[in-house]
Amino acid sequence: MNQREKEEYLREYAILKAKGKPFFPYAVAKDGAMACVVMAVIITMSLVLGAELGSKANPTTTTYVPRPEWYFFFLFEVLRVIKPPSLVPLATIGVPTLGMILLFLLPFYDRSPERRPERRPIATITGIAVIGAMAFLTYSGANAGSPTAIEMKTPASVTAQGGKLLAEYEAGKKVVAQSGCLACHKIGENGNDGPGPHLTTIADKLPKPEEVVASAYDFAEQLLASQRKFAEEVLKATSSLTPGTQDSTK
Repeated sequence: MNQREKEEYLREYAILKAKGKPFFPYAVAKDGAMACVVMAVIITMSLVLGAELGSKANPTTTTYVPRPEWYFFFLFEVLRVIKPPSLVPLATIGVPTLGMILLFLLPFYDRSPERRPERRPIATITGIAVIGAMAFLTYSGANAGSPTAIEMKTPASVTAQGGKLLAEYEAGKKVVAQSGCLACHKIGENGNDGPGPHLTTIADKLPKPEEVVASAYDFAEQLLASQRKFAEEVLKATSSLTPGTQDSTK
């Protein structure tokens, strides 16, 4: 803003100030009346409609699906997008703090005296971007699935076989998510880093079904052989014992 624009602004401001009314008591009275109306509406709605508190909290359940209030859905969705544990502080503290700092500094990096939105492109674009981003994140958070759900791409080998194997894979994901396994284990980017081990590649470390069957047969053969050997040793040890071999000189 150059000197001429500044002088014109100050001149218009002085004229409007001379024609206007003092902030107290006119503006204060209007704000106070509107605050009373809003409070009366809230009290009336709470008395008539009530508030749903839900069932009593059960700290032992593993199937409870935590959901935030609707005004925190945007932050809930940010947490769903930023999954690595190292970036969780960025989602919970960094992003809201950065937004508040940018909003606080808005009058400093947009010092235009204009009030028309089309003449304040920085403020207008910033406001539209913030409102749009929060609206989109709120909608996405409201329609998001369970935060305990396992979001992983189905392996190509499972998808190719389809049928029963694919159904078992999807059912297994639900069972793991609903059983509280993610509280101690991590599967992909889902869950926590302990105290249990990572289960992302656990299937590669387990033996194949045919190996389990072969191992069972080997164990059975070894068990029968050891039992047969033990029985032979017992028979051999007891074969020399005949009636009357005890000391009868007493």
